Amino acid sequence: MARVLVVDDEPDVRELVAMWLRADGHEVVVAECAATALSAVERDGMADVAVVDVDLPGVDGVELAAELRRRTAGLPVVFLTVLWSGADVARLREHGHYLRKPCSPAALRQVVGELTGATR
Repeated sequence: MARVLVVDDEPDVRELVAMWLRADGHEVVVAECAATALSAVERDGMADVAVVDVDLPGVDGVELAAELRRRTAGLPVVFLTVLWSGADVARLREHGHYLRKPCSPAALRQVVGELTGATR
């Protein structure tokens, strides 16, 4: 299975997403913001895929994805967002896959599985 970085500033969402992914056998590293995500990558190495909230404090999820990709080109990123406007969706499509919050466990598992080749 894959190593997944989950970044969300909402503890309940972060832990729920991590639980869903762990249930599929993925190794999950969690972080509440860009700074802790980057620290985790420095300490433990890069993930195979990142699941990132867009609306993070400080550095937003798109900026975090760009920084992660500076370190590992082509890193797959799945954005989780409550931002549903046409402009927001277009911006996210340029930078990765996106799922609208709230998303289902099945939708998240499907996209992570497709990106990592770890389908159930």
